[in-house]
Amino acid sequence: MDERATPIFFFAPFVSSTMRVEPAWIDYNGHMNMAFYHVLFDKAVDEAFSLIGLGQDYVEQCKASFFAAEVHTLYKRELKMHDRVRVTLQLVDYDEKRLHFYMEARHAEEGWVAATTEGLSLHVDLETRKVSHFPQDILNNLAVMKAAHKRLGQPPALGRVIGIPSKTETREAMLATGTRH
Repeated sequence: MDERATPIFFFAPFVSSTMRVEPAWIDYNGHMNMAFYHVLFDKAVDEAFSLIGLGQDYVEQCKASFFAAEVHTLYKRELKMHDRVRVTLQLVDYDEKRLHFYMEARHAEEGWVAATTEGLSLHVDLETRKVSHFPQDILNNLAVMKAAHKRLGQPPALGRVIGIPSKTETREAMLATGTRH
């Protein structure tokens, strides 16, 4: 029998511990540099997926982990020095080898969204460095997490495509939001 504990995962979305924007993360524009949004998101991924058994103990015991394969980040509002941030994570989907998730970095006191990211990670055998199947207990925990997160619905930014919209699309979006240029 596997000694990894099975978590009870009823809350949705996962909410990270509070993190603070560090002075070293501020760039010459006076706001947090884009690279450090990924630091916040990465810390939240570690917190969230450790709850389902994919933490440091898993890496050491099973000689396996999960690696980022694709990430799409949308920067919505500046974070500044010493801002406090919490990151939410929603498991969108998974299969025997992959995790698809969506996250929002939110100002901890005011609640506004600073950035969103959508990620796809692969389960990797660290000895062969090849994509491999999750063990059954992890799949079971992912099923519990996904069931809890399913009631959240699909995030509006999920599956966004990068591109320059046509003038018609831009005008329609501005009309829909009441934005004027």
